[in-house]
Amino acid sequence: MTVSPSPTVRAAVAPLYGLVLAGGRSRRMQRDKAALAYHGRSQLEWTIGLLETRVERVYVSVREDQREDPLRARYPQIVDIERDIGPAAGILAAQARHPAAAWLVLACDLPFLDERTLDELIGARAAQRTATAYRSNRDGLPEPLCAIYEPASHALLAAAVAAGRSCPRKFLIEQDVELLDQRNAGSLDNINTPDEYRQAADALAPGAPASPPRRIVVQYYAVLREQAGRSTEALLTSARSPLDLYRELKSRHPFTLPPELLRVAVNAEFGDWSQPLADGDTVVFIPPVAGG
Repeated sequence: MTVSPSPTVRAAVAPLYGLVLAGGRSRRMQRDKAALAYHGRSQLEWTIGLLETRVERVYVSVREDQREDPLRARYPQIVDIERDIGPAAGILAAQARHPAAAWLVLACDLPFLDERTLDELIGARAAQRTATAYRSNRDGLPEPLCAIYEPASHALLAAAVAAGRSCPRKFLIEQDVELLDQRNAGSLDNINTPDEYRQAADALAPGAPASPPRRIVVQYYAVLREQAGRSTEALLTSARSPLDLYRELKSRHPFTLPPELLRVAVNAEFGDWSQPLADGDTVVFIPPVAGG
């Protein structure tokens, strides 16, 4: 006689730790990105504040020569073991320190990151998979620096780095990853240059005026028309550019094409994804033409 087993006991879910990547050299910014202040305190302190109530422990990822830096020395640190492999060095060092933990990895240059984005990532965590990450609004690929890496990812990432493949995004593309859509377009925009810093600081300054709503008409063709279920849409939006507008629309409609596969026209003239939008504009997103 076969005895039915007792109810299956699920394997314990790994504890969730947080890692703020602050070991970059900020070459394009020409200033330490971890020290920039968008919210009245350093970006490192602000990012740690977002994490510390959501995970069991929080660490700062640093290079060996950053250990005594006053900004970073205030927090528990994990020092890179490997050199010159970018963010993968921080992730691997953290996994080596606490191999039984899952790691919520955050870059320190995400000033638009909000609590809802983090909570949705944690709530959707798929512990049985290699990682849980957001799908980029730009190209549909995984966002590796706001993601949860499960313990099983350590050996896989170490093998990829040993084979000369140290890009975390390319690593996640090849793995079994739970991918989520971003509801808050722009929340994972990173800031890399002085111009981007000034624009972000202005947008996040206390009392900064919100972008006034604009009346925009959007026209859809081919696959976008099918996915939107309409050929024309009129809306009020605070989107500043065609890229912002497409991200907003992508959160409403099941669009599958990333922006780089589209062309954009504003008022019947081909335009740029970053050009300012004005009240009354007509915008057309033009998908690639099949056949030929």
